[in-house]
Amino acid sequence: MSIFFVIPMLIVLTYAFLTKGTYGGVQMIFTLKNFNVFFDPIFLKVLFRTIYISVIVTFFTVALAIPTAYYIARSKYKQELLILVIIPFWTNFLIRIYAWISILGSNGFLNTILIKLGIIETPLKLLYNTGSVVLITVYTSLPFAILPLYAIIEKFDFALVEAARDLGATNRQAFFKVFLPNIKSGIVTAVLFTFIPAMGSYAVPRLVGGTQATMLGNIIAQHLTVTRNWPLASAISAMLILVTSVALLIFMRSEKKSKEVSDE
Repeated sequence: MSIFFVIPMLIVLTYAFLTKGTYGGVQMIFTLKNFNVFFDPIFLKVLFRTIYISVIVTFFTVALAIPTAYYIARSKYKQELLILVIIPFWTNFLIRIYAWISILGSNGFLNTILIKLGIIETPLKLLYNTGSVVLITVYTSLPFAILPLYAIIEKFDFALVEAARDLGATNRQAFFKVFLPNIKSGIVTAVLFTFIPAMGSYAVPRLVGGTQATMLGNIIAQHLTVTRNWPLASAISAMLILVTSVALLIFMRSEKKSKEVSDE
């Protein structure tokens, strides 16, 4: 199975060091000029914006996923609530984005309600900005964060929290010093499952981000389909692979350290 992951990555990395063909494709001529893009101020601005949006999305997604997974794990209706979490997967990804457009658009559901209630006179600009990209990406990422957190929290021994309270800990101390450390592996998994896809996001910023929220995924798509500069697109993709690999290494080291601490 690893062949299906390794070979495409090797092709991408190889293309990053080749020359653009006259009519698209590549020429088998070694070059490093594709990496000059990393010194372009405009590209660096997009790169930092991509990292910024991904971090914000990851923060809000995990912050919402923890109490949601906790509630599901403690509920008598676990199966029903888990089905509600999975239901969005039954609908096409693009359909869900267009549903948000119909809600947030100038003539959408939300603006129509606010105007009819007299709260606003003219429609608010809720689309084609960074906020709309963050909101919709958080929505699409939530199930991927809730499920691993639920798997960890469901196995957590809540008697530990009660014991901490009996020993004089406040609810806040029991939450931060007992509960959170024991679900650390679930939090790290949720962070990776959110941050890595957000870094390579294409459809959401393309449809609701406008020019203010262009991300690396959009730049890669532009070079693949418009300028047909496959080597440059591969070089940018290699940057994404590097960033996600660093995140994965941090995760593996964190897991290894947690196991060492638990073994002691």
